[in-house]
Amino acid sequence: MISTQPVTTIRANNIEIAYELYGNENAPVIMLIHGLGMPMTAWPMTMVNQLVEAGYRVLRIDNRDQGQSEKLHHLSMPNMIWQVIKLKLGLQINPPYPLTELMNDAIGVLDALNIEKAHLVGVSMGGMISQLIAINAPERVKSLTSIMSSTSNPKLPKPSKEVSSHLMSGPASKSKEDILNYHMKTWKLIGSPMFPTSDSDLKTYVQSLLDRGISAAGTQRQMLAIIGTHNRYDELAKLSIPVQVIHGTADPLIPISAGKETAEAANAKLHVVEGMGHDLPLQIQPRICDWILEQVSSVECEKETAAAM
Repeated sequence: MISTQPVTTIRANNIEIAYELYGNENAPVIMLIHGLGMPMTAWPMTMVNQLVEAGYRVLRIDNRDQGQSEKLHHLSMPNMIWQVIKLKLGLQINPPYPLTELMNDAIGVLDALNIEKAHLVGVSMGGMISQLIAINAPERVKSLTSIMSSTSNPKLPKPSKEVSSHLMSGPASKSKEDILNYHMKTWKLIGSPMFPTSDSDLKTYVQSLLDRGISAAGTQRQMLAIIGTHNRYDELAKLSIPVQVIHGTADPLIPISAGKETAEAANAKLHVVEGMGHDLPLQIQPRICDWILEQVSSVECEKETAAAM
C-alpha cells in the first residue's frame, strides 16, 4: 500500500505547482487532474494504488490556486454575481485567467518532469483541462479519460437549483466548523445516491481536503475560468487518440447529458454508471480504475506491438 508523500513543488508555466509521483519511474505515466476547488488528495489513494499496482506510474497535481500549489491572490477578482448575470445575458466573461492557463500548468509539469507523453484522466474541471491538452497538445497525450465532465456547450443543462444555490452561498462564517459543515453539505448534495458515504467517512475525507488546502478565492477564480471557456465540441471531434467518458446518471452538478455529448463529440466509448453522482465513491472506484486500465493497457499493447514489427 502506497502512502501520500511530502509536499513537492515544481516550476511550471511560471508558477509553483505541487505534484506527487508514484510507481516505477520507467513505467508509462497516468496523469490525474481533479476539478473545481479540489486539491490532488481528492483523488483517493485507493485509486492511485490500484493504478500503480497494475504497473503504471501515477502523477497527480494540485491545480493552481488549490492545495499546495501557488495561490494567485494578486489577481483582480471580478464580481461573481455580475459575471453570472453577464453569462446569462450572453455577454463576455472576464476571468482572472482562462482555463487554458490550467492546461498550460499541467503541460508545464510534464515538461519539468521530462515526461514526453501521458495518459490523461480528468474529473469535472479536470476533464475540461484534459480535453484542452488533448486538443492543443495532442503529441503529449496517449489517451484521454473524461469523468463527469462536459464540452462546455452553453446549451447543456445546468446544475440543479439546490446545488447552484449552495455553491454560491459559501460557508456561514470563516470558522473551521462552518467551513467543514459547508463542504460536508456540498458533497452530500452532489454525491452518489446509490453509493452513499457514511457521515464519519465523509468527514474524514473532507477534512483531508481542507488540511491539504482549499482556497475559497481560488475556487472562485477557477469557477470564472470554467464559465468563461468555449464550447469544445468541434475540436473534440478532431481528436485521433483513444477517448472514453465516464458519467453517472444521478449527477446534479454536471448532468449526464453533458457526458453523453462529450462522448458523441470525441467518438468515445461511454461508460454510464447508474446512481453515480458527482463524486468517486469507494464502491465504484475499482470499476472506474478498471476502465482506465483497460484503455491505457490497450494503447500500451499497441505501442509494444508496433515497436516489435
